[in-house]
Amino acid sequence: MLFHRCKLDGVYLIEPTRFEDGRGFFASSFSLREFEKRNLTGLFVENNIAYNRRRGTIRGLHYQAAPYGQAKLVRCTSGAIFDVAVDLRVNSPTYAQWVGHTLSFENHLLMYLPGDVAHGYQTLEDHTEVFYEVSEFYTPEASKGVRWNDPAFGIDWPIEDNLIILDRDSSYPDFGVE
Repeated sequence: MLFHRCKLDGVYLIEPTRFEDGRGFFASSFSLREFEKRNLTGLFVENNIAYNRRRGTIRGLHYQAAPYGQAKLVRCTSGAIFDVAVDLRVNSPTYAQWVGHTLSFENHLLMYLPGDVAHGYQTLEDHTEVFYEVSEFYTPEASKGVRWNDPAFGIDWPIEDNLIILDRDSSYPDFGVE
């Protein structure tokens, strides 16, 4: 597994090392040993699947407030997404910055996000499925979000028209305004 540091502190793009033969390939998508070497959370307590019917669907940007922050390991198992992380850790050197990468069935990349980093994505193809693991159980009272198009972050989403977004995800107040 190759861990590529992203511009956000603690966020990694993970590239599985493929062992190919005439049948296809084999690759490890998680190794507790490799995560522990980098001081990354490696204990995941829930696995989630999100299926998205249409291209242009935006989910997020979601997070759980401390002390329930969820580290996430995200993979696209069908189709393709533009996966986004926004650093909401006040003491982080990359506070209020974002990073985005394309994860797809074709490239098999994963993205690791530490807790207190908001997460969201936009589907780049119809019939896209996302699989992700989280380090903390879902806690409704800690569930929070920031708006996908908040000018404080200036996220450059790849698809701009015919978007599908929940009202909840469009109605979060401007960042820093409660």
